[in-house]
Amino acid sequence: MKQEIIDKLNDYITRQVLRDPGCSLSPDEPLLSSGVIDSFNLVDLAIFVEGAFGVHLDDMELNVDHFDTLNQLADLIDSRLG
Repeated sequence: MKQEIIDKLNDYITRQVLRDPGCSLSPDEPLLSSGVIDSFNLVDLAIFVEGAFGVHLDDMELNVDHFDTLNQLADLIDSRLG
């Protein structure tokens, strides 16, 4: 299940944020701390996550501790689904 979440997140970020559908992100590639995702994209990503996976995210979770890599975000989503 986690790999499916990572794949869906990767697809969204590469298409909607980076606008480069041919790109692929590593599950451990820093997104926030490297500047790949900025604060505006972070809000859009959170809205996507809530809609696509049916989970609720607290505003306090929208930070580098939970959203810096696809692995971190997938773990958070998976914990809400399980």
